[in-house]
Amino acid sequence: MNHSRMPLLEALKKHQQKKPISFHVPGHKNGLLASWMELSLDVTELTGLDDLHAPEECIKEAEDLLSDLHNTVESKFLVNGSTVGNLAMILGTLSKGDIVFVQRNCHKSVLNALKMAQVFPVFLTPDFDEHTQTAAQVSKQTLMEAYKTYPESKAVIFTYPTYYGITGSFQELAAIAKSHGSLVLVDEAHGAHFGAVEGEVPMSALQLGGDIVVQSAHKMLPAMTMGAYLHINSSQIDRTRLQFYLQALQSSSPSYPIMASLDYARFYAASYTRKDHTYSMAVKNRVIQFLQLKGFVCISTDDPYKLLVRAEGLTGYELQALFEEAGIYIELADPYQILLVFPLLEAEENLFEAQAMQKLGSLSFKTGKTSPSFSGNLPSAYVSTLDLPYNEHSCFQKEAVSLKDAAGEVAAEMIIPYPPGIPLVMEGERISRAHVEQIEWLVSQGARFHGGERLNEQKLMVFRKEN
Repeated sequence: MNHSRMPLLEALKKHQQKKPISFHVPGHKNGLLASWMELSLDVTELTGLDDLHAPEECIKEAEDLLSDLHNTVESKFLVNGSTVGNLAMILGTLSKGDIVFVQRNCHKSVLNALKMAQVFPVFLTPDFDEHTQTAAQVSKQTLMEAYKTYPESKAVIFTYPTYYGITGSFQELAAIAKSHGSLVLVDEAHGAHFGAVEGEVPMSALQLGGDIVVQSAHKMLPAMTMGAYLHINSSQIDRTRLQFYLQALQSSSPSYPIMASLDYARFYAASYTRKDHTYSMAVKNRVIQFLQLKGFVCISTDDPYKLLVRAEGLTGYELQALFEEAGIYIELADPYQILLVFPLLEAEENLFEAQAMQKLGSLSFKTGKTSPSFSGNLPSAYVSTLDLPYNEHSCFQKEAVSLKDAAGEVAAEMIIPYPPGIPLVMEGERISRAHVEQIEWLVSQGARFHGGERLNEQKLMVFRKEN
C-alpha cells in the first residue's frame, strides 16, 4: 500500500478548500467563532468524510494503511485515548467470573475495566529494576507460578513497555500464555514507536505475540492528545463484540482533528528512517553530555527515546521544580528521578535541540540534602488476588479512617500517584503498613494522586460491613 498517502487528512483539506459555510456542528463554525485556534478541519460526518463507527471511505482507507503498516488483522483509530482501548479490549474479550492474570504495575484504566467486567483478577508482581529504581516486568517464574494455581486463566494483560521504557522478556511470556490457551492482551500505550527502526528500537508487542495491542499514538508519535490505536492481531478475536464496545464507549461525535492526526502519525512512523533515528540519538547524546557536565546523573532504559535524570541529594520532585524554573517541563517525577521523553526527530530538524540547549544552559545545580528513603519495591506476594472481590463490594459500605490506622483494612478506593498512573493500593486490597508509609512519604514530597478523595485530610476510604 502507498504509505505516502494520508487519506483522511487529504479528504479534510479537500473539504476545507471548498471554503464551505457551516450550518452544522460543531459550534465554532469552521473556526469562525474561535479565530485563536485553527479549527477549519474540525468538522463532522459530512459527505466524503466517512464515519469512524461505520467506516467505508477515507477513514477505512486510513485504518487499512495502519493495519498494513503493522501487518494486523484489523487496526482501529481511537479518539478517547488508550483508556478506551483498554476498556474495549477487556470488556470485548472477557466475561463475568473469568480468571485473568494482570501485571500489577498496570494503568488504572485496566483496573477500571476489570471491575466493569466483573472478572476475577490475579495480580502478578513485576520484578524490581535496581538500575532505574522502578517496577519492571513480570518474570517467567511468576507467570508459571500463577498458571500452577490458576491453569484456566482466560487472558494475561501485559503492560509493555512500562512508563519508564522497560521491556523485559515479553516474547517469552507471550509464548507461555499462548501455550496455556490464554489471550495475550497488551497495553502498549508507551510503545507506538516500537518497531519503527529495526534493530534500533524495541519490537512492538504486535511482532512478539500480542493478540490485541493498544497504543497511545499521541505519546510518542506526532498525534493529538487522546489519539490512540487498537490493533487486532489474531483471528480468535470476536471483532463484532469488540466493535460494539468501541462504539459504545467512544464519543458518537469523534474529533476529526484527532483522527487526522492519527492518520498523520501513521504516515510519520511509516516514513521514519534509520537516518532520522541516528540523528535523534545524536541529539539525545548531546543533551546527556550537557547534563553530565552540570553534575546530573543520566540513566537510559530499553526505550532509546527515554532518559532518567538524577541529582545527588535531590528527590525527583525537587529536581522537577529545578527544571521547571529553567522552563523545562519533564514527563514525570518520582522520589528518585525525573523522566525525559525525547522526540522522534527527522534528520537535521534542529529547532528542538536549539531550544532545549538554550533552556538547559540556564539550569543551576547545587547538591541538595534530601535522600529518598523508600525503595519502590514494596513487599508483596508475586501472585495475589483481591482480599474483597469486585462482586462483593456492593455488600459493604465505605468509611474514612485515619491514614495511620489504615493498615490491615481493605481499601475502598484506588490510591494512584499520577503520573505515572500506576496504582499503589487497589480497591479491594488489604492495606499494609508499607503502603501507609509509602503514601505518607509521597504526600510529604508533594506527589499528586488520582483516587484518595480524603487523602488531603490524611484519611483513606475502607470497606466496612453494613450494620
